Amino acid sequence: MRWARLLTALSAAAVTLAAGCSSSSAGGPAEGPSAGSTGGPTGGATRCPAYPAPDCTGVPPGVKLTELALNEDNAAYRVRTPGTVLDGVHIPGDLLVHADDVTIKNSRIDGLVVNAAGPKTFRFTIADSTVGRADTCQTLPGIGQDKYTALRVHVRGHGDGFRAAGDDVVIRDSYVHLCSNPGDHSDGIQTYHTGKNLIFDHNTVDQRDAKDITAPIFLTDSQIVNASVTDNLVMGGTYSIQVQNGRGRLVVRDNRLVDGSWAYGPVAADCAKIDWAGNTLVTIDEKYRVTSTVGPLNCVG
Repeated sequence: MRWARLLTALSAAAVTLAAGCSSSSAGGPAEGPSAGSTGGPTGGATRCPAYPAPDCTGVPPGVKLTELALNEDNAAYRVRTPGTVLDGVHIPGDLLVHADDVTIKNSRIDGLVVNAAGPKTFRFTIADSTVGRADTCQTLPGIGQDKYTALRVHVRGHGDGFRAAGDDVVIRDSYVHLCSNPGDHSDGIQTYHTGKNLIFDHNTVDQRDAKDITAPIFLTDSQIVNASVTDNLVMGGTYSIQVQNGRGRLVVRDNRLVDGSWAYGPVAADCAKIDWAGNTLVTIDEKYRVTSTVGPLNCVG
């Protein structure tokens, strides 16, 4: 599968992940406890008045970005120092998080953000940042793989938005606009050999422009233990919300699905295992504002 190939590539050489990314000719702050500083807004939980949208996620308005020179064969920027803070930076390639407790905020990453170095992964947080380019489409996920928190992130130009491939993934208040390449199986969030305690709360996933698709919410890994999918706005996909094969406490509540945006059906889920309540079919406007409630979204197994 795509993710397994990515992990193999990461352990061998980071350059294989971003062969199409341009190198940086500009210098930037050296990596360390704090690399880059915006001096500008840092965002917050109130940036979006309703559901996340492009104008209230990602790099906040007014932030001045400092371009960092790529340090992995002109393809990626690799962080090796625990506790590093990347604030107000532009990385014109992939970001490899190879140290624990890294923070990325108010920044733009043109490629992907991944925390795997062979079999080892590292804790990180990304907030108020934009991942991916609007003028390209990468098959690989925008952000992965485990032990990360994503807040108010704008993911674009990726076939998959988020990958959950381990424990303790938290994604909130983020916006994903998906694309696809021939042969892709595009997903907003996908589990792959995942683990415990996945939280996917108050996000918008728009898959309507992708053609090679699976689902905005695709949680079907048999290793899922405890997953919460709440208060999201989603649209597109084959079956838009797919939650199957999990164990423990599985919650799907208060989500809104754009009526008629799916190819085959709205839901494919193990209904008897899931705390399913308050989910509805809606219509929206071009700003992702809910304009009407069509009716309840029932669970279908």
